[in-house]
Amino acid sequence: MADIDYASLKKGGFMRQKQKGYFSLRLQVVGGNLTAENIKTVSEVAEKYGKGYVHMTSRQGIEIPFIKFDDIEEVKAELAKGGVKPGVCGPRVRTVTACQGSEVCPSGCIDTYALAKELDEHYFGRELPHKFKFGVTGCQNNCLKAEENDLGIKGGMVVKCNQDACIKCGVCVKACREGAISLTDDGIVLDAAKCNNCGRCVKACPTDAWEGESGYIVSFGGLFGNKIYRGENLLPIIKDKETLFRVSDAAIKFFEDHANPGERFRLTLQRVGEEEFRKVIQEAYNG
Repeated sequence: MADIDYASLKKGGFMRQKQKGYFSLRLQVVGGNLTAENIKTVSEVAEKYGKGYVHMTSRQGIEIPFIKFDDIEEVKAELAKGGVKPGVCGPRVRTVTACQGSEVCPSGCIDTYALAKELDEHYFGRELPHKFKFGVTGCQNNCLKAEENDLGIKGGMVVKCNQDACIKCGVCVKACREGAISLTDDGIVLDAAKCNNCGRCVKACPTDAWEGESGYIVSFGGLFGNKIYRGENLLPIIKDKETLFRVSDAAIKFFEDHANPGERFRLTLQRVGEEEFRKVIQEAYNG
């Protein structure tokens, strides 16, 4: 086994196990979604080349343990027939995770899976000084815990009330968990400083008096490993994908340019200084 290029295998998703000669294969699962055909293929490969089971990772991934080195090329070929690709490990952009989002969940403000696919196509596997994780969640319920990621994206809404359509029923006041909405004799009053862009008022209104423009609430520098840091929201809600990708590009470029090898994004920000990073992403945000 001395001639095995373990680094290349790890880059391609094959992680060395403690059992000599065996590898656990991490698969690429974008946004937590697999087709029935994908699942069937994974099952067949696990039965034929593994030990008949898979491991579900904490980041919506699937790993097939106990792959023998001599079977690796056959495993990749069998998986490819069912549209399944190996994932990546090591210092590069990992698989993008996502909750169900607005396509399935009533609370969702954005189409998380569609965005996860775009992010994956744009960034997946990019070589960086250390691992870099994206997470996309559909709303302020934050099922995916966006702030745990190096770059987290949370769906939100910029809201406003059409007073002419409002019947002063007070449903939106009860729906708002931030105490940002009040009902007066003159109509609905929104305290913008308290609004967290959750969009609950829009979804609750029986007359569609509330209007919401979907957007992206972005957090930077989350870390949940040996050290724990909550990603920070450093920008206003982003209303379009062009700006979102411009900001994401700037964040990854900053990490690429300033990080030491083996240094996570949060630690780079602390060492270099967050003010310098704020300037970079503000420029990207402004276009």
